[in-house]
Amino acid sequence: MKKRLAATLILVFSVMLVIAGCGNSNANGSVNESQGKNSATTEPAATTAPKETAEAVSGASEASYTPYDQLKDKYDIIIVGAGGAGMSAALEAKANGMNPVVLEKMPVAGGNTTKSSSGMNASQTKFQKEQGIEDTNDLFYEETMAGGHDTNNKELLRFFVDNSASAIDWLDSIGIRLNNITITGGMKEKRTHRPEDGSAVGQYLVAGLVRNVQEQGIPLFVNADVKELTVQDGKVNGVKVLFNQADEKTITGSAVIVTTGGFGANMEMITEVRPDLEGYVTTNQIGSTGDGIRMIEQVGGTTVDLDQIQVHPTVQQEKSYLIGEAVRGEGAILVSSEGKRFGNEMDTRDKVTASINTLPEKSAYLVFDSGVKSRVKAVDQYIKMGVVLTADTTRALAEQMNVPADQLKTTVDTWNSAVKNKSDAEFGRTTGMDNDLSGAPYYAIQIGPGIHYTMGGVVINTNTEVLNKDGNAITGLFAAGEVVGGLHGQNRIGGNSVAEIIIFGRQAGIKSAEFVKAQ
Repeated sequence: MKKRLAATLILVFSVMLVIAGCGNSNANGSVNESQGKNSATTEPAATTAPKETAEAVSGASEASYTPYDQLKDKYDIIIVGAGGAGMSAALEAKANGMNPVVLEKMPVAGGNTTKSSSGMNASQTKFQKEQGIEDTNDLFYEETMAGGHDTNNKELLRFFVDNSASAIDWLDSIGIRLNNITITGGMKEKRTHRPEDGSAVGQYLVAGLVRNVQEQGIPLFVNADVKELTVQDGKVNGVKVLFNQADEKTITGSAVIVTTGGFGANMEMITEVRPDLEGYVTTNQIGSTGDGIRMIEQVGGTTVDLDQIQVHPTVQQEKSYLIGEAVRGEGAILVSSEGKRFGNEMDTRDKVTASINTLPEKSAYLVFDSGVKSRVKAVDQYIKMGVVLTADTTRALAEQMNVPADQLKTTVDTWNSAVKNKSDAEFGRTTGMDNDLSGAPYYAIQIGPGIHYTMGGVVINTNTEVLNKDGNAITGLFAAGEVVGGLHGQNRIGGNSVAEIIIFGRQAGIKSAEFVKAQ
């Protein structure tokens, strides 16, 4: 009862914040005029309930969403969840002649997509070719498979890499250009696509998708909490949804797509499968509670890899805020309380996390310079949040960090020599070494590991059809995004989640439309 009351109070407060007109600031804290007055962006996350709620609801104005009185009893395709996967599915369903609806339980669209930072991975793209980056789908496949410790679903992964370039093209065709390319851990080639100005991908992506959903006249209802999938004659044919915590409706559809995300904010569900993660902070928005997984299980769906939960190595602990991998990709290093590097910063996330956890304090500092700051616009947001230390010299920075000044200077000098010689003799780092750390002022952010992503979820095929325990498709039911398991195996490569929601979100919209037309 206490949990239910707390949830209700949070939602009421959320609605009040929306009415008050929170949001519409981009990663740099200014209005993004190019995305229109209805753009969907967010403010910083925080660990306290009021600030978390503000983060969860700030972003898109009330005008972005469909008034409740326009709700119909039936739609061709019902999409549960308005993150990147859900909105991509809606746009493709509409393009294929359907009348879709999007139902989002939170007061704004975006979900965890809004919090995405580093970029979207894709291989053999037109932007890579324009910039002379030689990449292949096979290399992308191999590196992702290696990152997942060879446990990835091979069919899903093959479809994923082979359709990544067309996903970049599709976004570009609807005014969402990701032509600034960097690199993240576990990769040999630059394939992480970002907005042109190098800013965080999530806010820009959500704003663009919301804009396109509006332009296409697709109804998008918020405060629409889907509680149950309905089944008739062995076919999923609709949902039971609670609007504004008060008004329950049953809506029917010829197909349902579940894009509700993972369960990274549901500590009860996490500790069920991973008791060792109890007490960790989470980077997830408060709506990521695994609802879709539970609903799909109730209609016969099965799951895979639920215990495979990714802990991100660089999370600012007090704010529970992810410091994007692009900071390391553009040249930052990690140092301990002794002022020393302790591992390859560009290794896969599980290995970087493990290296931090070997330190007595189980935390470290990201150290970088003005050049990194200029190439990663998200740093402006971190500064605005008050989590960045700044000084004109490495010695002065060391004093603020409370680490030995001589040692930090030696560490940075040694790293700069490694960059110059293109050889990291200490830890074998080979990527994120295009620029040294010699441009004052210098910056540091204290970080530690945090729960970031749930690799496990429901089982689908490459048509995004949800499968039962016998491997057969559940008629009328599709799923895409973090609610799905298998693609990433035991460890996700940074930048692959944004690619997943677009690639498989589009596929869900296309394949559900084909299903409806065949009825």
